[in-house]
Amino acid sequence: MAGGWSRDGAVQDQIDDTVTDAVRSARARLPGGDGLEHCEDCGERIPKRRREALPGVRTCVSCQSERDKAVIHSSINRRGSKDSQLR
Repeated sequence: MAGGWSRDGAVQDQIDDTVTDAVRSARARLPGGDGLEHCEDCGERIPKRRREALPGVRTCVSCQSERDKAVIHSSINRRGSKDSQLR
């Protein structure tokens, strides 16, 4: 469904771009390389099972939880409707 001057499929393209951006952002935040045995934030030992489950892990569970709370999601408004701009 297209509205106004947009071509058919334009809305789906905007949705796809938003999802693609979110996936790229998440992949960029994934740890890589050698992990640490001690948390880089608090210095507590990172359990062996966590290091095995998440190669490249650099923080303990509690510190990672705090970091996750601070994540800011994209605020790009790709929809042109007034309804989406009021949110």
